[in-house]
Amino acid sequence: MMFDYNLTGRDIQVQSEELAKFHSKFAHYFRSKNKNVSKAAYEYLQGQMLTQGRRNMSQMTVQVSNINEQSLSHFIGKSPWKEEPVMTAIKKEVVATIGSRNGSLLIDESGFPKQGNKSVGVARQYCGSLGKVENCQVGVFVAYTNGQNTMLIDKRLYLPAKWVDDPDRCRRAGIPENKICFKTKAQLGLEMILQAKADNIPFEFVGMDAHYGEQPNLLNELEANEIEYMADVPCSTRIFLQLPMLAFPERRGIRGRRPTRLRIVEGQPIEVRSLLDSNLLHWETCKIRDIQRGELWVKFASIRVYRINKQSPHTPMVWLVIRKELDGSDVHYSFANANEHEHWQRLCEKQSTRYWVERALQDAKGIAGMDEYQFISWQAWHHHITMVFLAMLFFLTLQQRLLPKASLLSLQDARDILLSVMPRKHLSPTRACKIILQKHLNRFRSRISFLKKQSVCLVQYHILI
Repeated sequence: MMFDYNLTGRDIQVQSEELAKFHSKFAHYFRSKNKNVSKAAYEYLQGQMLTQGRRNMSQMTVQVSNINEQSLSHFIGKSPWKEEPVMTAIKKEVVATIGSRNGSLLIDESGFPKQGNKSVGVARQYCGSLGKVENCQVGVFVAYTNGQNTMLIDKRLYLPAKWVDDPDRCRRAGIPENKICFKTKAQLGLEMILQAKADNIPFEFVGMDAHYGEQPNLLNELEANEIEYMADVPCSTRIFLQLPMLAFPERRGIRGRRPTRLRIVEGQPIEVRSLLDSNLLHWETCKIRDIQRGELWVKFASIRVYRINKQSPHTPMVWLVIRKELDGSDVHYSFANANEHEHWQRLCEKQSTRYWVERALQDAKGIAGMDEYQFISWQAWHHHITMVFLAMLFFLTLQQRLLPKASLLSLQDARDILLSVMPRKHLSPTRACKIILQKHLNRFRSRISFLKKQSVCLVQYHILI
């Protein structure tokens, strides 16, 4: 392994105009016959990229933006620009930048902790970023990766059943009428996969974690659409090692209809974890990827099994892919409907790609502030996430442009480069005094509002007693 670095100060300096050029390619999506919010889009994009610390609109206005907080807020929450055309353009740019026939789509979800109950889709539900059930919003995302570079390309906001069962609440949050319907996270993921296929995005397979892998409907739909998957499954998942025998159950008595659905009448299922102690597996040692401290190697085994299909008696034959750490401490199980002649090393590579969607979500939060927003409406959430994708696309293009001169350049490095060349506002003492005054006024008004509510509650309490 050789160290390759030829980046110079000049290479970095010339990037100062790249953001404006990048924005100009998308500016027309923020214009209409009656409204032009392309300037606000550029200011918001800069705010996401250049704001140090928490990226709320107040800090964007102080550090970066040349328009006020109200204008930024209107751009995200009220401005009528359509996010769908922007998302379509982002997908095309991603394919043009890192597209590959061996690429893959990766499904994952991410939680956004929230206070209160007004933010669209908020509920007490499992929040992956906190690792527990908490009050949060949950988004389902699809990332595209070519094995080295990854970019988020689509998103859906998950609406819990309690939201869908309350149409008035949904309307207050600005949810369109045609979106007020319950869909599982697996259904949202499938929608995005089929949309990617319709958009002719080149991918070889779809990767997912165990939450999605244990959804039989999702795997059935992918098989029906001839889409290859690599789906993690829980260790308790049951399989057949031999094709089970199907038959029509015997009719009980002389009344009623004869059974018309096939049932499994012979064959004993086992849990996938029981194979670890068997002699049926042939283990290989395989390198997964380069890491910061060297290389990541794992033990790997694969075997052909029959997947139990809870929606049908038919049991499709798939690969069971098992990966464990060299010390045997951490074990992962996956189903793959790849060709029966697929090489074991390629199966290992495919199973290891799911890491990249987790990394993409971390980058989107850490670099572009995906989780740092203070909006409650449906439109605001979708506008903000779209702008996050746009910001990450710029960092990706900047990274790819400079990779020939610095082969280890990361997306965080791309942001550091932008921070070094883009101007930010200088905060004068007078301006600082006005900002602090505004903060104090906001705190004072908030306190007065709370005291008024408290007084009303106390009056009501005394009346009751």
